[in-house]
Amino acid sequence: MATSVLYQLTIHEAHERLAAGEFTAVELTEAVLERILALDNDVKAYLTLMPEEALAQARAADERRAVGEETPLLGIPLAIKDVLCTKDVPTTCGSRILENFIPPYDSTAVARLKVAGAVILGKTNLDEFAMGSSTENSAFFTTHNPWDLSRVPGGSSGGSAAAVAAGECLGALGTDTGGSVRQPASLCGVVGLKPTYGRVSRYGLVAFASSLDQIGVLTKDITDAAILLEVIAGHDPRDSTSMDVPVPDYNNGLGKGTDLQRVRIGVPKEYFVEGMQPEAETTVCAAVDVLAGLGAEVQEVSLPHTGYALPVYYLIAPAEASANLARYDGVRYGLRVDGGGLIETYKATRGQGFGPEVKRRIMLGTYALSAGYYDAYYLKAQKARTLIKADFDAAFEQVDVIVAPVSPTTAFRIGEKTGDPLQMYLSDVFTLSVNLAGICGLSLPCGFDAGGLPIGLQVMGPALGEERILRVAYAYEQATDWHTRRPPL
Repeated sequence: MATSVLYQLTIHEAHERLAAGEFTAVELTEAVLERILALDNDVKAYLTLMPEEALAQARAADERRAVGEETPLLGIPLAIKDVLCTKDVPTTCGSRILENFIPPYDSTAVARLKVAGAVILGKTNLDEFAMGSSTENSAFFTTHNPWDLSRVPGGSSGGSAAAVAAGECLGALGTDTGGSVRQPASLCGVVGLKPTYGRVSRYGLVAFASSLDQIGVLTKDITDAAILLEVIAGHDPRDSTSMDVPVPDYNNGLGKGTDLQRVRIGVPKEYFVEGMQPEAETTVCAAVDVLAGLGAEVQEVSLPHTGYALPVYYLIAPAEASANLARYDGVRYGLRVDGGGLIETYKATRGQGFGPEVKRRIMLGTYALSAGYYDAYYLKAQKARTLIKADFDAAFEQVDVIVAPVSPTTAFRIGEKTGDPLQMYLSDVFTLSVNLAGICGLSLPCGFDAGGLPIGLQVMGPALGEERILRVAYAYEQATDWHTRRPPL
């Protein structure tokens, strides 16, 4: 393979060939940077590109390999969602209020990638403070779906998903608060994994909703997702929500085969609803048939409180966002707009610094937490959240994993839903429950609609059930070729 098309490789393919000496990390990085320069004016996946730093990291990786060091990510070019702090590199969160913020430290996930020898290409675009389902809420520009540049890539990790799909990196980190890794992965035809809450440290992740946020990975296939997750997972004493449990060998746990004998798969009837795009439903049903053909025992399960997930999420997440975003006041860091007095400065800074969707969610959250409404809204939502979690607990007593659609539709046109926030919120109706329950889930390609747009299959597992969902997803992936398809760029 010519070095000019090395961007087509998966992480594990590139690692094998780097280890064999077929090319260097510098050559691989140069090929991906050339791809970015050729395409990103159209895709607009990156907010910040770091070519000099990336090539320096690639040279360091080659030096480490020359003295006998070897790790699965040594010399592998990756992208980082711009909501994860990166030392001495802008971390904007897609917001004007942090446009010039340069952190003096790395988030734990980024630091672990650097220790593993990964090459950091740059920071990817997102909905402002990760609030959105289309990347149209970025304060800077909208990212475009590589499969159809007139359509959204999903969100809020749309920049990371588009970069992976377009070959502008070999893998990427994203974050998932209500589906923000899985939904863009589905819309862009790549793999997106949201780990169990607490599986990956949130230290250095700029908070949106602290009880829901989780760092995840976006890759070209399941093997890459397993490799990337294993590097960033693990306990971190700087994050009080980080689980102090061993990290499995996710890659070896894939099974390297397609035998799903004795694996029990549940299909929730509540995830096939009126108004879904018919092709999304039929394609997912066909994927379930493939799993059954691999030996899995498929049965219907019920998650009866699924219908409450959307209102519960849009009470809890904005309430937490209202508290977390109170720190952006023009006093300590970020944008400052002088208003002539303290309160006036607060108002001017937040008024100019935050976009419409962030303001909308702050107002929703502040209302839900206000005196006289806390019990009626926020407290009741937390009780309903407990019921949603109990539904999953009961289902996982019957089955090993649950499979369902990721999104009710394929990628919609840019601007199609910006005037109707409720329709935009409904884009995450099948992904929200996983975050509310704190469990793990992933999306992988399972087909295309008549217009050639990708459709994703969602595989959900219990807390710390990443090995299960990766094994089932890998078996499906090996029995099909959807993951090999690439956008016609």
